[in-house]
Amino acid sequence: MELVETAANLRSHFLQVLRSRRSPEVPLQTLPSKPVVEPLYQGIPPSQSSEAMELCPKAHIHNFKELFNEENFYLTTEEGEQGRLPVLILSKKETTHSKRPAVVFLHSSYTCKEWLRPLLEDYASRGYIAVAIDSRYHGERAKNHTTYEHALVSSWKRGDTMPFIYDTVWDLLKLADYLTERDDIDHSRIGITGISFGGMHAWFAAFVDTRYSVVVPIIGVQGFRWAIDNDQWHARVYSIKSVFEEARIDLGKSDIDKEVVERVWNRIAPGLGSEFDSLPTVPLIAPRPLLIINGAVNAGAA
Repeated sequence: MELVETAANLRSHFLQVLRSRRSPEVPLQTLPSKPVVEPLYQGIPPSQSSEAMELCPKAHIHNFKELFNEENFYLTTEEGEQGRLPVLILSKKETTHSKRPAVVFLHSSYTCKEWLRPLLEDYASRGYIAVAIDSRYHGERAKNHTTYEHALVSSWKRGDTMPFIYDTVWDLLKLADYLTERDDIDHSRIGITGISFGGMHAWFAAFVDTRYSVVVPIIGVQGFRWAIDNDQWHARVYSIKSVFEEARIDLGKSDIDKEVVERVWNRIAPGLGSEFDSLPTVPLIAPRPLLIINGAVNAGAA
């Protein structure tokens, strides 16, 4: 009973933090959109699609393209421009109208939902309803190649948004609302996974929302407090270096050090290095199935 209360209290506290920097909530609704022909990437756009993604093994199906439904729409998650969540869903056409499992795929920093299309096709070919979104300030939610970078700096300066992890987690709670309203989805079988930044989104969304019933964060789970205490923060920090450089200047420091790192995390993602770090939150995903995949090196650290 004590563990249940601890989990409920921590989730409630995290929801309070999410709501503390929200635009006014609006009714959940969908707005039609069109397929993205030329995806917008943050930073330097990739010269070609990911080789690993393209090698995703789809089930062998004749007339593959003709047998799939593609849905493109916006889901309203709050007021304002960033409260319009772009959603891409692929599924195989069915004649039985049966309820199927769904999997939410989350992209890494600087990419977008279209980057994940080979994965969506793979899972859709096997009977899943495959879902992808653009995280905040990425893809259709970006105006140019530096939108995410500018949002991070603005969060440090103004403290009115949480573009690193938290704001997209809010969108994922609203996405769960939408998915559990669909008649073609088995609401007890909604999985969530993501790569790097997307892995962090999957971890936090599953911690706070038990409707995500299977969780697979890939190179996403880490110890932010441990990294600060053991001077191992560099890879993560340098993946979004501009906001830390801005903070260094504001704090009158000659170099980015652990004080700068801790101040930035506390400002743009309150509790990330303390009560909402991996040690207190990851265990609360239990007893749902959880697979954490990490490597010795995350080449993108994104």
